[in-house]
Amino acid sequence: MTAHPVTTPSTAPEPPLWALHRELIGKTVRTDLTHAFHPGQPHFPAFPDEKREMPFDMSRGDGFNVHLYTIVGQWGTHVDPPVHFVDGARPLDEIPVDEMILPLVVLDITERVEADPDAVPTLADVAAWEARNGRVPQGAFVALRTGWGRRWPDPAAMANKDAAGVSHYPGWSAEVLTYLFEEAGVTAIGHEQTDTDPGLATSAGDFGLESYVLERDRWQIELMADLDRVPEAGALIVATWPKPQGGSGFPARVFALHHAD
Repeated sequence: MTAHPVTTPSTAPEPPLWALHRELIGKTVRTDLTHAFHPGQPHFPAFPDEKREMPFDMSRGDGFNVHLYTIVGQWGTHVDPPVHFVDGARPLDEIPVDEMILPLVVLDITERVEADPDAVPTLADVAAWEARNGRVPQGAFVALRTGWGRRWPDPAAMANKDAAGVSHYPGWSAEVLTYLFEEAGVTAIGHEQTDTDPGLATSAGDFGLESYVLERDRWQIELMADLDRVPEAGALIVATWPKPQGGSGFPARVFALHHAD
């Protein structure tokens, strides 16, 4: 047997951040807002599907497993930085980590979307949220809850095309985005759909709302999951991703911290 020295535990106080972490983990729920990506999943129609290879495979006698993924940056739950639409604007590696932990605001229009898939949020929705919770916090991340994420991973259900090939899915509205960015001063937005703009617009090649967001040096998360599991106010969101130099998009890992009730 190997003898181990007997040590006396230090009486030094617990480091404050460790204590804060222990308290935070003990008092909050962590909810993943990220879809697992895979070949055949819903995606922007102009993009190629994901390809996966295994250059090293233990089932073939290799000593380890390694996957080679061929994907576009805008794949699965992903981040769109300003350079995605604005040449020369901020890429992923220039978005600071300070922007990755934010107050989370959830605007819920699920009930209207169930009746009309082309529904979009209105200023009345924002006013009602603020009447219940106070002003939208400056620097917040605002997520649009539509219930559309429940259609994942069915590409046809997500696209929801009619007989003429026109998509019918919800999106943001110009009036709400203008208020959020120019009045409330939010940092970023997110949504469950494949696009910022509603399906009626994207079917006509109109991506004006996404341009509006990215032209303001802001970023967004698309194809979010499980927004129905987080409260409309009071949560924190952590949104992060790899750091490709000059990157114009990448799959993201996004989760919320919130109280159980």
